[in-house]
Amino acid sequence: MKAEELLSADWIARLDRLTLSTARRVRGTRQGRRRSRELGASLEFADYREYSPGDDVRRFDWSVYGRTGRKVVRQYLDEQELQVTLYLDCSRSMEFADENGPTKLLHAARLAASVGYMTLAAYDRLGVYRVDERIGDGLPLLRGRPAVHRLLEFLAASEVGGRGDLAEAFGERSRLPRLPGMTWIFSDCWTETGEQELEDVMARLQAARQEVVLVQVLTRGEMEPKLTGDLKLIDAELGTAKEAALTGRLVEAYEREFAAYRGRLAEFCSRRGIAYVLAPTDVPPRELVLGTLREAGLVR
Repeated sequence: MKAEELLSADWIARLDRLTLSTARRVRGTRQGRRRSRELGASLEFADYREYSPGDDVRRFDWSVYGRTGRKVVRQYLDEQELQVTLYLDCSRSMEFADENGPTKLLHAARLAASVGYMTLAAYDRLGVYRVDERIGDGLPLLRGRPAVHRLLEFLAASEVGGRGDLAEAFGERSRLPRLPGMTWIFSDCWTETGEQELEDVMARLQAARQEVVLVQVLTRGEMEPKLTGDLKLIDAELGTAKEAALTGRLVEAYEREFAAYRGRLAEFCSRRGIAYVLAPTDVPPRELVLGTLREAGLVR
């Protein structure tokens, strides 16, 4: 995919007027644009830290630079930032697409780009990783609008590869976010062990003090299959095949089981205070952000 496929100029202009909404206020380690629950005096000075590209130049301390040559910025007690972490499922099943539609991976990358842009525009910190059976290397934490091109290049370079096993991927504690924040998972949520695997993953993230958003990316054909006749069905990740006669009755049974699976997943998320979003590939990202995400209270 290409970076320009992820965010259009007019969509960026619209995203500039939106911001992520989090139910939790998390104290950050850098100056941000969100108010802390631990308010001091107005703009009460807290400490210095080393300057890094993307920092607000208004916080740059020229007096310290003039005396010592050190590039530092000032931090204040009554300001905070939100750390947002995005995980993009790059397992082989994400390569699937409806006829003339985007692949699930491209659709997920567009949604991740939108969420990532809102994060950077709000001067919050952003981490982004690819996931299959493990969490791959991600980008160093990004901050500020100048980092948008790095986000888009990273997402555009994503390719499907390994087997989808989120439980194994998130099993390594050292790969989880270290600071409290907001975590978004973009995945088709197809697993060998069903929703139990996803429930374990989200429980681990919540234990890591994350506000979790699960975005299930599916094609319309996966939700409402139109296939009929004698077919050979091949597992995209395992490569195993099965002969099947797809009758109307079998398709109806599949749709019932799919609805039940989604219901169990949504019920678990609701019970644990996790936001669950269904993002079909035939619904443009713009509609999902301005509609579904806004209605869920995730965007304002």
